[in-house]
Amino acid sequence: MTQNSAKNAQSADDVIDDFSRVNFLTVTANQDGQRIDNFLLARLKGLPRSHLYKLIRDDEVRINKKRCKPHDRLNMGDVVRVAPIRLVVRDEPVVSYEFAKGLLGRVVFENEGLIVLNKPHGLAVHGGSGESFGVIEAMRVATGKKYLELIHRIDKDTSGLLLIAKKRSTLKYLQSHFRQKTIQKDYLCVVHGTLKNTQKGTQTIDKPLLKYVLKNGERRVKVDKDGKPSQTLITVLANFEVDGMAVSLVKASPLTGRTHQIRVHMASIGHALLGDDKYQLPTQASLATQKGIKRLCLHAWRMALPTDEGVQVFEVDLPDDIRRVVGDHIYCLKSI
Repeated sequence: MTQNSAKNAQSADDVIDDFSRVNFLTVTANQDGQRIDNFLLARLKGLPRSHLYKLIRDDEVRINKKRCKPHDRLNMGDVVRVAPIRLVVRDEPVVSYEFAKGLLGRVVFENEGLIVLNKPHGLAVHGGSGESFGVIEAMRVATGKKYLELIHRIDKDTSGLLLIAKKRSTLKYLQSHFRQKTIQKDYLCVVHGTLKNTQKGTQTIDKPLLKYVLKNGERRVKVDKDGKPSQTLITVLANFEVDGMAVSLVKASPLTGRTHQIRVHMASIGHALLGDDKYQLPTQASLATQKGIKRLCLHAWRMALPTDEGVQVFEVDLPDDIRRVVGDHIYCLKSI
């Protein structure tokens, strides 16, 4: 780094007032280990993700004077150079008192480094792509905490357990365990049709998944030989009917963390999730609508986290709208 750029460098913890000029940002312990794309997205409010990746491709962003890729991770003391950027200024998200109170009421666990939230269906985990705000922005406003970061993500239409870090060390620790696949995640879903169990009870769906984009710009996922390896363990808990429609209650445990993994894997074996507006067959969607299914029947039910003292297990009940679909078969959950 030149003497001039060193003189102009500022801490990445500080608010950057002007991105219309060249900025040099010095990485602190709070960003140590963070990916460069996530580092920039947190600071370039109003910049579309696609524009950010173009900036990186065009060499408008550098780490220690070297070209970088979106997945490159930062180390404390690195200097990030960001070329002049014109941003659309976004107002801070307006979160009502009632909404904030309701979201805080869904916190199932909290300590000095971690918040475990029971996310409601229909709320994105972060703003963007047409969403003015998501869980993380709302929680920052509701708690007044400057540092809150998503440890992982679940779909907007999925309810259930979501982990939020209050400290950088907690974020790095748990994300490391996600990468090492040492965090056990169990989802509950209701699917179309009568899905028979195997003799051993659990079966593995092992099919590679590939992201693609529709003509309207919507992102989708499909089974494709050129996709990334993806495995989901499934266990059939109950077979029953909803107003004459055959369905199954399934426990799904993803061994990999691909986008829409459970939804696409279940659809690929002919048992799409009820209420799935992306991967149901048209006939399935029509039938589910007739039966009053108004949401994606997928719930992040249980999660086991490694700690220094052992394994800590969190579990949240099925929300009322899915409980109504499952009915008395809810009692089978007590045996697993």
